[in-house]
Amino acid sequence: MKSNLKVKLVSYTQDPEKLVAASAKLCYSQFGGDEIMEDLTDENIEKFLNILMSYGHQSPIEHISFSFAIEGVSRTLTHQLVRHRIASYSQKSQRYVTEGQFQYIVPPAIQTDEKAKKIFIEAMENDQKSYDKIANILKDKYIKEYINEGFSEKKAKSTAEKRAIEDARYVLPNACETKIMVTMNARTLLHFFNVRCCNRAQWEIRDMAEKMLIEVKKVAPNIFKNAGPSCVGGACVEGNMTCGKAKEMREKFLEI
Repeated sequence: MKSNLKVKLVSYTQDPEKLVAASAKLCYSQFGGDEIMEDLTDENIEKFLNILMSYGHQSPIEHISFSFAIEGVSRTLTHQLVRHRIASYSQKSQRYVTEGQFQYIVPPAIQTDEKAKKIFIEAMENDQKSYDKIANILKDKYIKEYINEGFSEKKAKSTAEKRAIEDARYVLPNACETKIMVTMNARTLLHFFNVRCCNRAQWEIRDMAEKMLIEVKKVAPNIFKNAGPSCVGGACVEGNMTCGKAKEMREKFLEI
C-alpha cells in the first residue's frame, strides 16, 4: 500500500529569530550578556536578520534548532536523509519492532503504470512472506536454545523473537515505510533545502523537504525567506545538469 507522508514540527528553539538577532548583535557591538536581548523589537529583529542573511553571515543561525516528526516515508528516503551529518536522528527500529505487515511506499511512476505496479506489489508481498517465514524459523530455533540454557518459556520466547527479527529484516525492501525524528539547526536546514528542494533531488525527499520548509517558515519567516533550491536566493549551481526552470522555482518557493 502507499503510505501518506506526514511532517510535523514538534519542537523548536523558543523565540528563534530573537535569539539569532541577539547572537548577531553580540558579534557587531559592545553589548554583553546582560544587555544583548534588550531593544529587540519585531521591527528591529526583522531589519537585523535581513542584513545578516544578505551578508551570508550564518554562524548566528546555528544557535536555533528545529525538530520534526516524520512518517510515511521509505527507507530509501532515510538512507539519503542521514547523509546530512550535522543533525540528530531517531528512527523506528526494525530490530525491536516486528514488521508483522509492513507498510510500503509506491513511487508515483510505478503507481500509475499497471504492469509495473503489479510486479512491485507482488515483490512486496513476497518480501513479507519471506520475512515471516525466516522470523518463525529462527524464533523456533532460538526458543529451543534458550530453554536448553535454562531460560523460562516466557523469557525464551521474548528473547528469541527479538533475535529472530534482527536477521529476518535483511529481506525487507527499501520501500518499507518508516518513521523518523529529525533535529537540525537552521544553517543545516538552509543547506538541506538547497539540495533537497531542487528538481534534481528524488521526488520523495523533495516532497518531504518542501513540507519541512513550510513548517519552519511559519515560526522563522525572516531566516527562511529565501530558502529552497539554490536558484531561489541566487544562481543555479547544477551546471549542465540544471532543470532550466530557475524562474518557475524561484516564484514557487518565494510564495510558500
